[in-house]
Amino acid sequence: MFLLHQYDSFWIFLLVSISIPYLAFSISGFIVPAREGPEKLTSYESGIEPKGDTWIRFQIRYYMFALVFAVFDVETLFLYPWAVSFRELGLFAFIEVIIFIFILVVGLVHAWRKGALEWC
Repeated sequence: MFLLHQYDSFWIFLLVSISIPYLAFSISGFIVPAREGPEKLTSYESGIEPKGDTWIRFQIRYYMFALVFAVFDVETLFLYPWAVSFRELGLFAFIEVIIFIFILVVGLVHAWRKGALEWC
């Protein structure tokens, strides 16, 4: 027989965790007054008055640079647990990490040849 009361703490935790974001947004909506005006509708760029249209085109190079940085940054996070438990993992894990780093180097060479690392 399935006893539903065994999961009472789970349901309470789920209800509280779902209600916290709704409460936070609703309380801030009641406390903060809504002031609509021309200053509120302008874009803010470090105190500098905006010039021109906000819908300008950015070069894809900036996105590629950020994407390559994010990929290699996350990959170093994958290497940290391996380095911590290096002695317990053995030779098989060492060979796997060598293959992993080789794939990263191939990706870096590919990004370099495509010009994703060129900033200007």
